[in-house]
Amino acid sequence: MSEVSSDETMIVAASRALRDAAVCFVGIGQPSTAANLARRTHAPNLVLIYESGTLGAKPDRLPLSIGDGILADTADSVIGVPEVFNYWLQAGRVDIGFLGGAQLDRYANINTTIIGGDYAHPSVRLPGAGGAPEIAASCREVVIVMRQSTRSFVEQVDFVTSVGFGDGPGSRERLGLRGRGPVTVITDLGVLTPDPRTCELVLTATHPGVAVADVRAATGWDLRCATDVHTTEPPTATELRVLRELVATLHEEPAR
Repeated sequence: MSEVSSDETMIVAASRALRDAAVCFVGIGQPSTAANLARRTHAPNLVLIYESGTLGAKPDRLPLSIGDGILADTADSVIGVPEVFNYWLQAGRVDIGFLGGAQLDRYANINTTIIGGDYAHPSVRLPGAGGAPEIAASCREVVIVMRQSTRSFVEQVDFVTSVGFGDGPGSRERLGLRGRGPVTVITDLGVLTPDPRTCELVLTATHPGVAVADVRAATGWDLRCATDVHTTEPPTATELRVLRELVATLHEEPAR
């Protein structure tokens, strides 16, 4: 098996967080890659829902966007976007929301809106919210996957696009949010989970070859660590093969 990249380790670890037969609301990018990897390996009955209204999509290649025709072509059903949110998401029928982001803070709040400045005059304007705020609010659980650095894991996000645990314990309840919020954050360095008492993210695992000091150095706040930080299992040969086959489909010409 050739050398495994940090992104491959992250995506495999994220795919393992998805259990078979769960209903998963999927974001495009790394979450979609991990979800489709899970469906092709340990979770063949994983139900993928995309924001465009495709229920039970089974794409044979990675979709380029939520509007990619491969999602509608392979879905069990295609419904309107309002129905996805009103009947499925807000009604509590989605088990796992799978999200990424540009910034994340110690309470797992996500920013995909602006970097720097104010809303009207930011340094960088990001793609925006899409359905992520509703996913973060209403899914029974949320899994976050994103690369870790001091630029992305910050003391305070520049804009709260999607609420994790707000400003700490009791924040989700005060806001009337239905779901549990983030249950795990998986990065290219390791795994963080919220402390059940403080809601602050805590390092619980590192990926093979990554030291605790490496993770702390890539975090913009004083990251707490679990008493026993373990090491994640490396990708298996099968997981790596299937992942690389999936990623290769991004470079293939779609069938016409």
